[in-house]
Amino acid sequence: MNRRNFLKSAAATAAVLSAPLVLRAAETNKPAAEGDFLDQARERIGRHRQGDCRVVVCDAKGRPVNGARVRVTQLGHDFLFGSNAFKVGRIQDPEREAAYRRQFAGLLNYATLGFYWSMYEPEKGHPQYEYTDKVLEWCASQGVACKGHPLAWDYVPDPRWLPEDAEGIRQASEGRVREIVNRFKGRIDRWDVVNEPTDMGRTKTRLGRWANSMGAGRYTADHLKVAREANPAATLLVNDYRTDEAFYKILEGLRVDGRLPFDAVGIQSHMHDKVWPMAWVWDACERFARLGLPVHFTETTIVSGAKNGDGKWGESSAAGEAAQAEYVPKFYTALFSHPSVEALTWWDFADEGAWMQAPAGWLRKDMTPKPVYERLQSLIKGEWWTRLQGSADARGEYALRAFYGRHQVVVEPPDGNGPNVTREVRWSRGGTNRLEVVV
Repeated sequence: MNRRNFLKSAAATAAVLSAPLVLRAAETNKPAAEGDFLDQARERIGRHRQGDCRVVVCDAKGRPVNGARVRVTQLGHDFLFGSNAFKVGRIQDPEREAAYRRQFAGLLNYATLGFYWSMYEPEKGHPQYEYTDKVLEWCASQGVACKGHPLAWDYVPDPRWLPEDAEGIRQASEGRVREIVNRFKGRIDRWDVVNEPTDMGRTKTRLGRWANSMGAGRYTADHLKVAREANPAATLLVNDYRTDEAFYKILEGLRVDGRLPFDAVGIQSHMHDKVWPMAWVWDACERFARLGLPVHFTETTIVSGAKNGDGKWGESSAAGEAAQAEYVPKFYTALFSHPSVEALTWWDFADEGAWMQAPAGWLRKDMTPKPVYERLQSLIKGEWWTRLQGSADARGEYALRAFYGRHQVVVEPPDGNGPNVTREVRWSRGGTNRLEVVV
């Protein structure tokens, strides 16, 4: 599934393509020197994404084991590196389907699944749960966490069966949120509950007219309340393409008794026409970090091709792929360095079926990786991945700095005096990050 199915009218397409205009309003901000900015970002990554950890090796009597060999290998990041996974199970050729899945699981730990209402439930009472269940089963087998997107969005076409009256629309919309969030509890615990509240009513949908009559604040708050009741432990997001004060004011306006009814801010960053200077990237992070909640970059697009004379997107090109591979690692470095950012989702993972048919993926249509995939592999599973070894000191301690996430620790007793001991541990920001191993 992808949103191109919903963007068939000229008015709809124009509305989405207006997003970069919001960004251009920030051009008066003078970008910091890129080299200095990236140097500072790398230093921040060391401060915010790594921590001091200790492996303490002792014998059965609690005595420290001097000289034990310790190997630490990261198994997964706490930070969510993701993409939408709309093509899982929908690629006709089995070899390309297998390649898509292999490349996805080989790099990412986070997937966004589609819940666009008119496509997901074209017939009332018959949503595509069976398909979602299959995707979730595969994601779970690969250690990939999932988010659902979107639950309430007035922009897409209405389901044909949606009632005409306001009360009927309310019951259907809130009932959908309640049912879906409750049904997938424990398997999908992150949701883009409300999408693009800054631009409600731009299309003449029944849902849009009803949402607009309520106002962005009440419409957003009511759907968040239903989602929270359906799964109190879920991470709920409000998501928008606006990165200016208009979105911030809506979010801040939801605060009741000092508390916000959502758990993270969703920021879209589609850059089909123009990439953001690093100053814009940082300004967006700083603006929404003021709310005191985590920031998720939910939809990021940077293309590797150009439009044709007819205004349609052409194929991926060597020059476009080089430019994509040059910018994207800088963008990821900037966001990974910001302490408030917790997740970063690409849109779309492969060129096949990508939104607006743009060459937006990290994989070409034949599912071979573009240079950007290899560059990010060298960061996410290379530079930002813990692989260390050393020896315990006289106190039986091996100290290290590790990236936050899951790790495998293998301890070999000195002189091979006994079997190796293997443990799995999660080291996290704010945790004690101490592992005791008995050999």
